[in-house]
This record gives sequence, C-alpha cells and structure tokens, in this order.
Amino acid sequence: MNLGLTNKRILISGGAKGIGRAIVDVVADEGGIPLILDRDQEHIEQTIATLKSKGQQCYGAQVELTDHLACQKAFDVLIEKAGGIDALVNNAGVNDNISLTHGTHEQFLASIHKNLVHYYTLAQLALPHLKAAKGAIVNISSKVSVTGQGSTSAYAAANGGRNALTREWAVELLPHGIRVNAVIVAECMTPLYENWIQSFDDPKARLQEIVSKIPLEHRMTKPAEIAQTVAFLLSEKSSHTTGQMIFVDGGYTHLDRAL
Repeated sequence: MNLGLTNKRILISGGAKGIGRAIVDVVADEGGIPLILDRDQEHIEQTIATLKSKGQQCYGAQVELTDHLACQKAFDVLIEKAGGIDALVNNAGVNDNISLTHGTHEQFLASIHKNLVHYYTLAQLALPHLKAAKGAIVNISSKVSVTGQGSTSAYAAANGGRNALTREWAVELLPHGIRVNAVIVAECMTPLYENWIQSFDDPKARLQEIVSKIPLEHRMTKPAEIAQTVAFLLSEKSSHTTGQMIFVDGGYTHLDRAL
C-alpha cells in the first residue's frame, strides 16, 4: 500500500530494536526516511547498514533519552543530516515494575522520567518542524494504562500520561493541522518482553497461558502489525484522524478473554 510517505523524515525514538525497529522498517519500505534516536549505538549502526544495503535512507544518533541536553544535541545532529522532520513517533520505554508496595519516591520519579518525560521533550523539540510540515505525532502506549497490571505503578502512570498527552496535544495542535494519535500495545513479542518471559521458571508455559487469553487467533501481536498501524496514522490516508487511542492487540484489552 502506498501511504504517501516517500521522502518523509520520521523521527522514531527507541528505533534500533523491538517495536521501534519494526516501525523503522515499515517507514523505510514505504519510501520514508527513518531518523533513529536510541541509546544502543551498535544496533543503530546495524539498522542503518541494513537499510542502506537495500537502497533505503536512514539516519541515527545515540542518546540517553532521560538527558534533556543530550536529546537537544542528538536532535540537532539529525536535523543537520536530514534537513528537517515531518513526523514523530514516541516509542521508547520499559516496564520497570516500580510498585506502590515496594517502590520508593525516587524510583517512581525516575520511572516517570524514563517512560514519559522524553515524549514531551521530543515533541517540543520537533514542534517547529512539525508545524512547517503539518506533520503528525504517534505516541506508543500500553494497555497497562487502562487495565492496570499490579506491581507497576510508575509504568502505568507514565502510560496514562502518554494517553493524556495524546489528547491534549491533539487539541493544542489543531490550529497547526498536526494530528496526534496513540497506538496501544498489549502482548507483543519484543526483546524486553522475551527477557521478561524468560524470568519465569517455565517460560513456555507462561507464554502459552498469556496467548490463550488473546481473543484473535490466540497469538502475540507482531511488531510489524504495530508498525503498519503507526505508518497509517502518520500518513495522509488517516488525514481526519486525531486524538485517538488505537488498540492493536487482538482484542486483548476489550474483548472477553473467555472467547
């Protein structure tokens, strides 16, 4: 499907691995130019090399997203390389299990900073470019924000914040023609998810227990399925869609798990 993303410069945080990497691949396949911000320099270089071997453009900069000044510098590097930005995908974060019972004040604040604050930072840095391009923002969020999970207060709060910012920015940026939407992820196999599964005594049994509760086809969501929805929301094919939470989860969040 031609989404009209040819030569669109799309900034993707956490774009070197997992869902972010899947988004990078789909954007590149659609003719866009992914701009990666990630802490993993090795995977940034591998991604750029892979795409270039296919004749696709891609730029990247290594950064610790919790460092505001580092974000500014890395952002400037990408602007110099690409000449501007047409869209933003906020993606990076980790479920760090900072709970109400066992977490501390300092851990809670650190988790919010790690999982939410850089969404604001990158949106603010990108805003002048997005205004010029009448671009789009897609925020990746988690079903934890609406279902709860237990033992993950900070991550749930951060994702609730991502959802709230999606609606708030959709309103604030209406005069500039900038659309803002969120893609909500439930059970998707990423490197971080794989590490979590492996922490159980019987990983295969735990995974089977989870997929048995996913109504559509009783399987995990694929990163590419998240990425394809993101690409659609970035494109003019969704030109009258803003302020929406799109659940790409096989019905896990809202359908009866007894199905």
